Amino acid sequence: MRIAIRRPFPPGGRNGIQSRGRGQPAAGGGVRTRVETTGGGGSGGGAAAPARRGDGRWTVLEVVAWIAGDLARRGVSSPRLDAELLVGHALGTSRVGLYVRHDAPLTEAERAAVREALRRRRAGEPVAYITGHREFWSVDLRVDRRVLVPRPETEVLVEEAFAALADEAAPWRVVDVGTGCGAIAAVVAKHRPAARVTALDVSAEALAVARENVTRLGLAERVDLCEAEGAAWLAARPSSFDAVLANLPYVATGEFPGLQVEVREHEPRGALDGGPDGLREIRRVVPAAAAALRPGGFLGLEIGADQGEAVVALCAAAGLVAPAVRRDYAGLCRVVTARRAS
Repeated sequence: MRIAIRRPFPPGGRNGIQSRGRGQPAAGGGVRTRVETTGGGGSGGGAAAPARRGDGRWTVLEVVAWIAGDLARRGVSSPRLDAELLVGHALGTSRVGLYVRHDAPLTEAERAAVREALRRRRAGEPVAYITGHREFWSVDLRVDRRVLVPRPETEVLVEEAFAALADEAAPWRVVDVGTGCGAIAAVVAKHRPAARVTALDVSAEALAVARENVTRLGLAERVDLCEAEGAAWLAARPSSFDAVLANLPYVATGEFPGLQVEVREHEPRGALDGGPDGLREIRRVVPAAAAALRPGGFLGLEIGADQGEAVVALCAAAGLVAPAVRRDYAGLCRVVTARRAS
């Protein structure tokens, strides 16, 4: 079978994708590449952020610069971004706010908060867990250790979904399988205001986070949250949906030792582990999604970089048509799309 591989639009392109600094994924970036460890370098594992220089207190930007240097020495791939987010969180301000008060000295309480945030980051904890927030498609989401950190790569799946659900006023019926913190469900509901979205997850803890997000965003009336196993739930609802979107576990079990420390040791393994070949859940969901779609309906799946051919074959075996592989902005195969025949 010939696989269609579609190149991404340029960074900053359509549907709200914003170009990101090289460090953006480090607050919870792609899980397929080991890009950082935070235990080495510097002066051991303690978090002795600067308190004084001579007889003067450190200013906001001096502390940011010092932390950025410390994280860079420890191999963090986005030291400046991480430093700004950590200091902003400790001071209760935004990254822009740091520059507004760039020359203000830190109080002792502020220095203590900065030291605690730095201690946690040095231990490999994702920035998003420390701050409790992550932006996804310009939506601010609450996150913690109960859910995966939303990643920029998943915005490629959302972009494909919006291309398929082009009519913004249509009453689309959409399912988000493996919703986690509710990122995909919330963004679809926000940008397709007549749509009805069902968000599924097997984890009650993850659904509690998703519920907090959709409620805070004013979307609770149009996003239904359901604790259910995706394949079985879809199979029981034939020809019911215009789109099924799924970011399922796709990391092969044997790949875990090679993951980033922040992923391997901090994020929920159940949301990552896709079995021996990474396709255990995808293999179950594809035929169920094919049955649940209405004629002409759209299936979008996030995948691992080496899984495109296998997932396209699964779609074809389920009777779906026009399977295609979409690359992310790093040039890696990241999303498979297909449709039910009209």
